[in-house]
Amino acid sequence: MNKICLSLALAALVGTAAAQTETKADTSLLQYVDPLIGSGGHGHVGVGANVPGGMVMAGPTVAGTGWDRTSGYHYSDDRIVGFAQTHLSGTGCADLGDIALMPAMQPVELSREGLAGTFSHATEVARPGYYAVTLERDQVRVEATATDRVALYRFTFPKGSNNARVVIDLKNAVGDRLAASRIFQIDEYSLAGFRHSHGWAADQQLWFYIRFDKPIHRFLSERPSSPYAQATFEVEAGDRVMAKVALSPTGEMGAMLNMRAELPGWDFQQVRDMAAGRWNAELARIRAELPTREQMRTFYTALYHTLFAPQLWNDVTGDYRGADKKVHYGAMWNNLTTWSLWDTYRALHPLYTLIMPHRMPDLINTLLSITQEQGELPVWHLAGNETYCMVGCPAVPVLADLIVKGVVPRGQRQNAFAAIVKSLTRDSRGLPWMWSHGYVPDDVGEGESVSKSLEYSLAFGAAQQAASALGLKEDSAALEAGAQGYRKLFDAGRRYMMPRLRDGSFKPMPGFNPCHQTAEYTEGTPWQYAWLVPHDVPGLVSLYPSPRDFALHLDSLFLASGALNADANPDITGLIGQYAHGNEPGHHIPYLYNYVGRPWKTAEIVNQIKTTLYSDRPDGLCGNEDVGQMSAWYVLSALGLYQVEPASDRFQIGTPSVNRATLDVGGGRTFTITARKTGPANIYVQDIKLNGKPWPHTYILYKDIVAGGTLEFTMSAKPGKGKWG
Repeated sequence: MNKICLSLALAALVGTAAAQTETKADTSLLQYVDPLIGSGGHGHVGVGANVPGGMVMAGPTVAGTGWDRTSGYHYSDDRIVGFAQTHLSGTGCADLGDIALMPAMQPVELSREGLAGTFSHATEVARPGYYAVTLERDQVRVEATATDRVALYRFTFPKGSNNARVVIDLKNAVGDRLAASRIFQIDEYSLAGFRHSHGWAADQQLWFYIRFDKPIHRFLSERPSSPYAQATFEVEAGDRVMAKVALSPTGEMGAMLNMRAELPGWDFQQVRDMAAGRWNAELARIRAELPTREQMRTFYTALYHTLFAPQLWNDVTGDYRGADKKVHYGAMWNNLTTWSLWDTYRALHPLYTLIMPHRMPDLINTLLSITQEQGELPVWHLAGNETYCMVGCPAVPVLADLIVKGVVPRGQRQNAFAAIVKSLTRDSRGLPWMWSHGYVPDDVGEGESVSKSLEYSLAFGAAQQAASALGLKEDSAALEAGAQGYRKLFDAGRRYMMPRLRDGSFKPMPGFNPCHQTAEYTEGTPWQYAWLVPHDVPGLVSLYPSPRDFALHLDSLFLASGALNADANPDITGLIGQYAHGNEPGHHIPYLYNYVGRPWKTAEIVNQIKTTLYSDRPDGLCGNEDVGQMSAWYVLSALGLYQVEPASDRFQIGTPSVNRATLDVGGGRTFTITARKTGPANIYVQDIKLNGKPWPHTYILYKDIVAGGTLEFTMSAKPGKGKWG
């Protein structure tokens, strides 16, 4: 048996076994997940049918466009232009929305406006692994479910149907430009082709294979390269047409093999049950009890949103198209894409180290393979493309954290650290200035110099921690200057991080207003960037006359008034004073009080964020979901934990929302968190016990969590005593 046939046989066997197991899975946790939470406001979440980390998200693309529709969906819309197979979730930029299907009972104009049909939320059902809605124009019921690489649709036509059709739309997507396309008929049931587009992913190439359960009566296409086609069917009154759409990053044959391996049959309910079972199994990695149903819905929907990405970008054979545009054959691990690293290094990846040990090999191997393909770790990787979106080297903290925690296998540690070094020694994006000056000067043409410098500084700090963990003293010493470079940006008079020039002087800032975003700061203001030194909080505190002065300035952040400037980035949302929870650079800030002996203030601010900026409504997120980061902050904070320092073994203690939570930390071990004397007002920690013994710190160690055990909180309506008071 050749390699491809063997891979297909094994994949089919595993898929069948998984379906048999997962159909019987306890789906009790799914009742707490509402995929529409965060689909309104500025949440930007994707809505559709997928499985955890799957390539496919089969769901609606709405007619509206603009910044709040980067996922292709917004709760305020009432028209759908098609059901596409890929969607982003929570990003600030738009892309994907590839290969849409749109059912109809009559000829429609083949344009975005002509395809658009109205719908009502009253007919909409969104569940993990399942989406359904009724299109009002023809009263066609559309249902979708999915495997990893294949979408399955069920179109139910109303009575009187006699010429049902499904439009295949390769033109209209979400925020990109069609470069080339092809669709052709293989036999009376099947179509295949590709879509090549330019957008956020500059050179996206995606192939597909579509198979219907009924013969295509007529296949209509103006020409083989037309971005539109129609498959028409002779159906009986009220009959159904089903369609399977398989995707591949390598070619039509890859798509065909993916369908054959993952979805050979047509049992819609079985596939839906399998998808639900997979979601329930991942959600069950945290068995949590929270006081109210609203909190349960908020918590488990947040956990659901953390599981979308990084997502598969390979065929069942292991073949994938890399960042070097080459097809790499037969990888023995799953290649991943959709790395929103500037966001997710802060909370999502630390959360994964606790509850997703089974995903670590794929994450590590993908990070190392991307480094081989493009000469550095990913920055913002999408659909096999490096977008270089956002500033810094955000994969460095992720990989360094895995080294420090001992997650990277011994045989890969040398390569992992080499990938970090390659990324920090690139002659691009201002990095040479970090080595020569310790910061990126504002007058060297880089832009966003303060944010770049601070993000690089924390990456150097994370790399330094990795070097120390590996016993590489010389490398650790070499990284010191970059890690401490943040000190050169601190203006002791203003107490903000300010731009410096090549000659070492501060850049003149006439009319300086810390509430205003200017070109030196990325998606934030001087207020929010005053604290971006998570790798060396004691060092940041030392820049103030005393810890008390630091704490007072931190107080002022949450109390400061002042309006943003008119041209400030729309991501600066979720304001408490000038703290902006709707964007990621400040997510660690509430926990900084722990470092200056004021953990009760951490409890107060964290509780305020959880109770006022998260809810179980469509507008229940105060800012972009950003591929799981906003949700990961909530999940960790609801557990009473948060990792402030990149590449660290310490999780800071905040204030738990859970009455009880049991984490599956792998290897058959569990870690249980309990909170006694809880209540809406009881937000303060009185004392903590780890495995029955008093715990003397305002943080807990990673090794103690993954070893399994019990963490017991005793809560109070007033600040505690000793270190807690």
